[in-house]
Parts: sequence; C-alpha cells; structure tokens
Amino acid sequence: MSSRAAEVVELLTVRGETLAVAESLTGGLVAAEITAVPGASRVFRGSVTAYATELKHRLLGVEATLLAERGAVDPQVAAEMAAGVREALGADWGIATTGVAGPDPQDGQPVGTVFVAVDGPHGPHNQAARGGKTAALRLNGGRADIRMESVRSVLALLLEQIAGEQSGNERAQDTERNGGF
Repeated sequence: MSSRAAEVVELLTVRGETLAVAESLTGGLVAAEITAVPGASRVFRGSVTAYATELKHRLLGVEATLLAERGAVDPQVAAEMAAGVREALGADWGIATTGVAGPDPQDGQPVGTVFVAVDGPHGPHNQAARGGKTAALRLNGGRADIRMESVRSVLALLLEQIAGEQSGNERAQDTERNGGF
C-alpha cells in the first residue's frame, strides 16, 4: 500500500466522494493499490481493466474513430477512459492509465509512453472547473518499473486535482465572506 493511495482514500472519505478506475497497461495495479488501504470500500466504486483496445470503446465509451485514428496510447483516449469509467460506475472521480509498458512499441509509440487522466466532479466539459486533467509521461526502466510508476503518477495527478479543487472552493468561500473580489 502506498502513502498516495492512503491519502486518496483519506481525502475522498473526508469529502464524501467516490472513485472509479479505468486501466490498460497497469492491468489492475491501480485498483489493487487503492483496495490495499483499510477503509477503501467507503470510496472505491470499482474498476475496469480494458486491456484490449475494443473494450475501451465498448465498456468505457471511448470514441471508436479516435481509437482507429490514433490508437489506444493517446492523451484523448486516457481522458475519455477516465470520464467513461466515472460515468459507467457512478463515481465522483474517474482515473485512467493507458500506455506502452513494453517490451515492444505499440500504436507507433515507444516503450515508456504513458498517458494518465483524471475526470472529476466538474469534469473537463466545464472549462472553468478543475475536475479534468491529462498528463503525458515518458518513463524509463523495465516493464514492471513503467507500470508501477504509472500507478504512482495517476494517484499523484488525482491528488493534485483534488487539492486544486479544494483550493478553488476555499478561494470561492473566502471571496463570499469578503464581499467580492
């Protein structure tokens, strides 16, 4: 169990929010990391391990044309996976991983190319909100190293988005107390 996973569970518990996970290259490692935390059942809704490309479309709602044109290793695919799992499992937050752990390149992308995404309560559809974010990673090491760093990175991105949303809410409350800008 990682300290990031424990922090995610703690923060979401305090906020009364839930999490769903969509995984490709990590093959269930993100879900395993989260469920290793005592009390995770209060916040963790479930996960979809969509390793096969067609499952990203069928189970998570990733656009088929996007997958056909760009392949599964793409930032927009990661964003759609996060939004799709959030919707499919009825969670406040959705996170996703997609990439190339090796040993061979995939979809024209070299080994170590990874995209992680978060879709939050306000989501990427509301541009004023801080709910949606995608990060591109270029990771080194072997297959196991790339997969574990992907887990750490998606949890860090989620924590960053939760903290950003909390900061935004605190600023909004402060503005209300002080009578405007």
